[in-house]
Amino acid sequence: MNIRVVIADDQAMVRAGLRLVVESEPGLEVVGEAPDGIEAVAVARRTRPDVVLMDISMPRMDGLTAARELLGAPDPPKVVMLTTFDTDENLYSALRVGTSGFLLKVSPPEQLVEAIRVVVAGDALLDPAVTTRVIASFAGRHDPAPPPRLAELTPRELEVLRSLARGLTNAEIAAELFVGEATVKTHVARVLMKLHLRDRAQAVVFAYESGVVRPGGSTGQVGQVGQVG
Repeated sequence: MNIRVVIADDQAMVRAGLRLVVESEPGLEVVGEAPDGIEAVAVARRTRPDVVLMDISMPRMDGLTAARELLGAPDPPKVVMLTTFDTDENLYSALRVGTSGFLLKVSPPEQLVEAIRVVVAGDALLDPAVTTRVIASFAGRHDPAPPPRLAELTPRELEVLRSLARGLTNAEIAAELFVGEATVKTHVARVLMKLHLRDRAQAVVFAYESGVVRPGGSTGQVGQVGQVG
């Protein structure tokens, strides 16, 4: 089955360019467009896409508000925010509302296609050029005490959560932990379930806000959660 995509951007030329890239790829189809956030929500609810490519800055309703409305409904689409290096606060807020990641508007076509496939597969997407700013935006935001939910994780699951926060793929985590990818996939699913998180992007937010990891790659102290082993 084709991956269904909605494109939301206030610039007609940008929408046309994105449509051209998406529809040139087998297995992808554009099922709707929107010039603002209000229309983006309406189109997405009508067409039920798998992925919404959402510009952060749009008239009438901005992309963050539109994403919040879509992601707050049952069975929401994946949302990838399109950015031209907006403020750190926008990047942080986008992850907080549950978007699956970011992509620069100047990214090459093949990266856009890969981004769509990555988020549909359940992975988080952070454009390499954006990642540093996103991580830096978490500085000083973590809670002083670890959330009670952390105590539900096993030492191995805690280790997997730290790896997710570093942006590692399942294959990279498997290589570091000397286990199979299927085992990592099971651990990731359990981490998301125990922490009541939607996807890997939310896991990144949780890890930094709870102090499990800190900007700069340091590992936070997590009280009685247990040592990694």
